[in-house]
Amino acid sequence: MRPESSVRRVAIACGGTGGHVFPGLAVAQALKARGIEVVLFVSPKDVDRRALHGKSAGLRVESLPMVGLTGGNLPSFLRALWRGYRVSQRVFADWLPDAVLGMGGFTSAGPILAGWRRGVFCCFHESNSVPGRANRWLARIADAGFVGFSSASEKLRTARVWVTGTPVRPEFRTATRKAACSALGLDAGRPVLLVMGGSQGARGVNQLVSEAVPGLAERFPSLQFCHLTGVSDQDAVRAAYAAAGIPALIQPFSDRMDQMMSAATVAVSRSGASSLAELAAVRLPALLVPYPNATDNHQRLNAEVYASAGAARILEQASSSPEDLISAVSDLLQDPELLSSMHGALAGLDVPDAAERIANGIERRGLPPSEGSELTAAQPLLDGRPGRRLAREQMEEVA
Repeated sequence: MRPESSVRRVAIACGGTGGHVFPGLAVAQALKARGIEVVLFVSPKDVDRRALHGKSAGLRVESLPMVGLTGGNLPSFLRALWRGYRVSQRVFADWLPDAVLGMGGFTSAGPILAGWRRGVFCCFHESNSVPGRANRWLARIADAGFVGFSSASEKLRTARVWVTGTPVRPEFRTATRKAACSALGLDAGRPVLLVMGGSQGARGVNQLVSEAVPGLAERFPSLQFCHLTGVSDQDAVRAAYAAAGIPALIQPFSDRMDQMMSAATVAVSRSGASSLAELAAVRLPALLVPYPNATDNHQRLNAEVYASAGAARILEQASSSPEDLISAVSDLLQDPELLSSMHGALAGLDVPDAAERIANGIERRGLPPSEGSELTAAQPLLDGRPGRRLAREQMEEVA
């Protein structure tokens, strides 16, 4: 039985991309189920609004300004950071949380800084194999960190880092293929190729698949296509399918990703960490096309983790042709044993209780897990000295 917690209120900063919002929402739902009040700090971007639509019942939502840090925009970035900090301070003046969790990106900075100034327990989650700039910076003042990949710990300077996996919303674990196909108007007796470039689309993926679609349809006449394009490319993608005379379910964005993935046989996807966690949750084999301009090449490194485990294959955007894509999809659709092997590899990468692990870590304020805790599978990595690993007996002493 879980002991009564002293944590009653938690603020979660998770805005900017679906890769931050969806895992943050999963943790919020886990905390809410424990009777803990949650405030979500998000950005005013459309992707945040769409991601939360119909999923934020019982949660307070606050909007923070967000400007990414790029080469020439330091002044505007600092102004947005200051405004986010001031908004967080105003919220905390009336509603002081017991803990603040940042899910990555600079939307996390204001709430964590505001919580830190008030002596609140502050922590963060890093989903990628290489930590983002915001988390590398915030780790210096955070009390604890949670990571999706163990390799992320090597570049984080914080008191405690725990491997928890990346949270996935519960609906990804309850959908069945038959029900998902029925809801989407697809034939469960035919294979489905799902194309997704992330919450904001991916032009390179859209172009590559659009050029390969005629060849795929010719080779696999029964293949059904679901294509999530992002807003800017939806007209061009629709035109490509129409010109080839190929029916497809084409949408700029879907708030039913659990159904989309559950219905699919194979996916073509970017390799953001949140999408990879969802692929693992539904056991969906994928051809990963890493975003070549991702900071620190983190999408390529994320993809390599899955490829080396046998859970996915990688296609390079710059060097892959439509014929390469057709060949790679064909290999998967024509080889049931390969698909089965990938299903098993995906199961090995899945962390079904990632949200619960993080919720436990928050309730324990970053301490090592107690005996019998759902966090016991998480491994201690650092003790605040970069690269130095804690001995197991040291952690047992702290526990």
